[in-house]
Amino acid sequence: MLDIKFIRENPEVVKENIKNKFQDEKLPLVDEVIELDKKIRELKLEGETLRASRNDLSKKIGQLMREKKVDEANQIKDTVNKNNARIAEIDPELEKLQAELNKKMLVIPNIIDKSVPIGKNDTENVENEKFGEPVVPSYEIPYHADIIARFNGLDKEASGRTSGNGFYYLVGDIARLHSAMLSYARDFMINKGFTYCIPPFMIHSDVVNGVMSFAEMENMMYKIEGEDLYLIGTSEHSMIGRFKGQIIKENELPLTLTSYSPCFRKEVGAHGIEERGIYRVHQFEKQEMIVICKPEDSMEWYNKMWSFTVEFFRSMDVPVRTLECCSGDLADLKVKSCDVEAWSPRQKKYFEVGSCSTLGDAQARRLGIRTKNENGTYLVHTLNNTVLATPRGLIAVLENNYNEDGSVNIPVALRPYMGGMEIIKPKN
Repeated sequence: MLDIKFIRENPEVVKENIKNKFQDEKLPLVDEVIELDKKIRELKLEGETLRASRNDLSKKIGQLMREKKVDEANQIKDTVNKNNARIAEIDPELEKLQAELNKKMLVIPNIIDKSVPIGKNDTENVENEKFGEPVVPSYEIPYHADIIARFNGLDKEASGRTSGNGFYYLVGDIARLHSAMLSYARDFMINKGFTYCIPPFMIHSDVVNGVMSFAEMENMMYKIEGEDLYLIGTSEHSMIGRFKGQIIKENELPLTLTSYSPCFRKEVGAHGIEERGIYRVHQFEKQEMIVICKPEDSMEWYNKMWSFTVEFFRSMDVPVRTLECCSGDLADLKVKSCDVEAWSPRQKKYFEVGSCSTLGDAQARRLGIRTKNENGTYLVHTLNNTVLATPRGLIAVLENNYNEDGSVNIPVALRPYMGGMEIIKPKN
């Protein structure tokens, strides 16, 4: 959410930003917000003036009563009563207008960074850099579900009976490899100096509204029926929510945190849920990194964060690239974002395994997260990035370490978490 003062003083900048995000239907909101803000400020001034007048008149009434000037005092009382009646009208009117203003403000997108390429959707995202040589072996790489099936490692038939489409059972060596990757991701980030956390997996609606746009919420979040609780789609939600309404000491910044959680997503949209594989599912596990910092440090942390994910996947022998998200592909709260994509030797193309974003002070403004120095309080910046989301990350490791005989090499970094195993061999 933008600062209302910024919108008031820079309406054309806000409108141009909306155009750059190809959301022209939101352009009228800028003028509507400015008009609502004007009415609110006028009403507040009127209310403050009336209250000041009431205080002065009350003092006069007391003085007149002491001087036995009852009739004059009663006339002033009539004025005070009229002021009180008007104040009683102003307060609910202000509350109504403020709610309307907030509703509109939440829909206006954040100002994107000048470096973000302008484009309508993800087809216009821009490749930044490749890391590692993408290899296509001379032998065929099977579909990931078929690789896993050779290890008796996937049971979607049973999960269909228990939970429906979009869920899965991982079994045996595959389940162990999946867990090994998460354990390695945890330790990888701890070794980078991040503090490990396990957050709540459900959050209240006010936290949901603080960390994401309404459109994202509708397409992602599962609500617990009859309760003000949502299942998290990523641990970023509860990790940022942890600091709701807090003033963090400036000398404690930056806060660098890494969190594990299961994640739950409706995955509403044209892409749909995979019938056979586990690339797009309703439930997965994730190691996330979150940074809360001073505004002047946020872009430096942004570049550090995506580079950590690149380093993590390269340590497992997975070639990756970074893809700059264009303006039309950015969620409304984001200032800048890039995807980390892993090489798929089967598809001969890259696919997304992580996303790094800086949100400026948008989440902090919505949730009231501030820091304080000698000049007073100010809003922090928040950033998030995927270390590992799996089973999608599992697919990348399986494909890039697959041998012609159906076995899979265990990357050196993962071997301590696999009991020293160097290779896993198919069961059938």
